Amino acid sequence: MKTITITSDSLPVLAGCDFCMANEPFFHVDRIPDFYVLIFVVSGCIYVTEEDTDYEIHPGQLLILQSGIRHYGKYTVPKGTSWYYAHFYMKVSFRDYLSLNTPPAFNEPLCFQMDLPKYHTGLEQSKIAAMIAELANSLHSGNAMAHLTNTVSNYQAEDSMVFWNANLHLFSILTELAAANLPPAPKNTLSDRIADYLSHHTSESFSAEALEKYFFLSYKHMAAVFKKEKHLTLLQYHTKSRIAEACRLLRSTMKSVGEIAEELGYHDMLYFSRCFRQTMGVSPTEYRKQQIVNY
Repeated sequence: MKTITITSDSLPVLAGCDFCMANEPFFHVDRIPDFYVLIFVVSGCIYVTEEDTDYEIHPGQLLILQSGIRHYGKYTVPKGTSWYYAHFYMKVSFRDYLSLNTPPAFNEPLCFQMDLPKYHTGLEQSKIAAMIAELANSLHSGNAMAHLTNTVSNYQAEDSMVFWNANLHLFSILTELAAANLPPAPKNTLSDRIADYLSHHTSESFSAEALEKYFFLSYKHMAAVFKKEKHLTLLQYHTKSRIAEACRLLRSTMKSVGEIAEELGYHDMLYFSRCFRQTMGVSPTEYRKQQIVNY
């Protein structure tokens, strides 16, 4: 089963969204769409088959059908079934563009991605269900649907902001679904607490004694746990955190390299510069010059 992924650098494009109720029994349409189909059932049951997989979508359940793959009705959808649907396209993201073309002269932006669940349950009273209803209702509150085609939203329409907001709304829905599909966040471990402590003490030299006093644990134990979970020594992580703060100060202030070194607890500027170069690959002065092109 092909995974459907949303990325932070590309909005989906809505092609249609509505609330429907079956006035008589019917079979789901047989088609190979070039768009994705989101189905959320309010009452009754939708029966749909995608390739060789049969799905039953009951009230409060949601299914996303893949584009470019045949889906059809094998079983009768009963009279009285009601549901929301959304048809949408996933546009080529900037990251995809980079993989297909010669990279441009500027830096690639930071991009996050999450996978959408194929099938989701327990949405009767959820935020996602309410958002789908709101999207459909907003499109039908005026003449917005008259400007939607089966290929792409008509951005030349007088109410083009409707489509802009609709795509943003759809992206919010997909984001909520993807977030609900993520594994539980890991617990706040000892190594996490140590990392947080070190990140908040970048203006001080590394001190094993200070760590033992703060956590009431032996340094040897903390060092072993931290290395196992973070794959860095305590000193390496602390140095990395201090250099990260130095980078921020070099980018965002007019302070001299010497002033920044002193602020971070490096009383020997040459030693600070050596640590900076070992971490960043360039000197503090060279780093600052490189950052000018970003402003």
